[in-house]
This record gives sequence, C-alpha cells and structure tokens, in this order.
Amino acid sequence: MRIGAHVDPTDPLAEATARAAETVQFFLSDPQGWKAPKPREDAERLRAADVDLYVHAPYVINVATLNNRIRIPSRKLLLGHAQAAAAVGAKGLIVHGGHVNAGDDLAVGFDNWRKTFAYAAESGGFGVPVLIENTAGGDNACARRLDALARLWDAVGDYGAGFCLDTCHAHAGGEELLGLVDRVKAITGRIDLVHANNSKGAFGSGQDRHDNLDGGTIDPELVVAVIRAAGAPVIVETPGGVTGQAADIAFLREQLGTESPAV
Repeated sequence: MRIGAHVDPTDPLAEATARAAETVQFFLSDPQGWKAPKPREDAERLRAADVDLYVHAPYVINVATLNNRIRIPSRKLLLGHAQAAAAVGAKGLIVHGGHVNAGDDLAVGFDNWRKTFAYAAESGGFGVPVLIENTAGGDNACARRLDALARLWDAVGDYGAGFCLDTCHAHAGGEELLGLVDRVKAITGRIDLVHANNSKGAFGSGQDRHDNLDGGTIDPELVVAVIRAAGAPVIVETPGGVTGQAADIAFLREQLGTESPAV
C-alpha cells in the first residue's frame, strides 16, 4: 500500500523525499483559476520517478452545472488537465463531483457528467483515469451522499470512471465511515484512491475543512479501517506542511504495518 501527500507542485519529488512518501498529489495550475496547464520542464524526470503521481484538477471545474458558461469551459479544462497529467506519467486525475444550482434538476447534472465522458471519448480520450471525488457539502451535489453517487455511476460507470474516497468529505457530508467502503463499492465497484483526512467540521456539517489524523472529529481508527478495507493508494491532504504530513504518513504506516520506502 503506497502512502503519500498532497504537495507543492514546484518540485513534487523533493516533497516526496521530505515526507518519506511513496506517492504525491499536486496541481498543474492555479486550483482557483481557469488557465490551462503548461508543459512541465521536469516531465521526463517525473515520468521516470519511482514515486507514484496523482494530479488534482482545479476546484473551479464543475461539469455538472446547467450554466453553459461554467460547464463548457469545465469540460475543456478537465480534458486539458487529463492530457497534461498523462504527460507527466500520473496514475490518475482527481476531480470533484460538482453540483447543480438550487432549483435545477439534478438529473440533468448527472447527464452532463455522461456528456463530459462522451466529449472526452470523441476527443481521443482523457489519457489517464479520471477519479471522481466525493464532496462534503451542498444539497444539490452529485457525489456527496451515496444515493446521489449511485445515480452518478449509472451515468458514467460504463465509461470507466474511477472513484476517490475522501474520509473528511464523507464524514462532513453525513456518511458514516464504518462500513463505508463496502457501501461505496456496491455502487462503483471500485475505489482507486483514498484521501485520508480528519475533519475539523462535525458529522454532517457539510464543512470541507481538513485536519491532521490525530485531531478533528473523526476517530483515527476509523480512517485506518477505511484505508485497510479500500486497499487503495493513500494521499493525506492534511495541514502542517512537511512536519504535519510526515507525521500523518508515519502514523498510517505504523497502524497498517507497512514500511517506509528505502531512501
């Protein structure tokens, strides 16, 4: 089981070494912006590394929305990030499940997700697995609650969509972590990546506020149980920089009985 962290994108491999991480996740552009990612000068070095790489798509992407001025640029930006992720040898591209606006038909949002995968297929494919991540808040979200996730997977499952399970988002979104992996896999058939985060917000609060594994409102043993059941690579997106994340990674290795990578 490979464990790592979300890191600064300037030199992801150095960040991995600093945390004794076997995998890293990073952005390829401003997560709050609409600019397409630029080719990286270190792409060959990244592709050749022993560290597994994941790319997180910008937060602004929302392919579910009925708003054309958001949805259409979101599709293009998602495809551009997927192609850029493939260029650096990433194992996958993580993107949030998105939402529709209040009063809009959520069914249209799910169909917009289907159209997004169809659009990509017509454009030659994403090039990397696209991992849809569950989200913490919103009554009109496509991937907050499992009933919505089931409807989403009816729309995109046949396109080979992957799933990223975030423990903070699940807890804050109102889904019990105990037995969650089995309930998710009954819908998606897969969990490709776990975002192992504690939650500053209470259960069902809808607050997307991550905490270190030994803090927050989630029993750390529940996070470990999710990871063990999922059997997928793990990324911590926790605060505290190198020190905080290295401690979280070490905690998980101790609990799971895995060894640190050779330096």
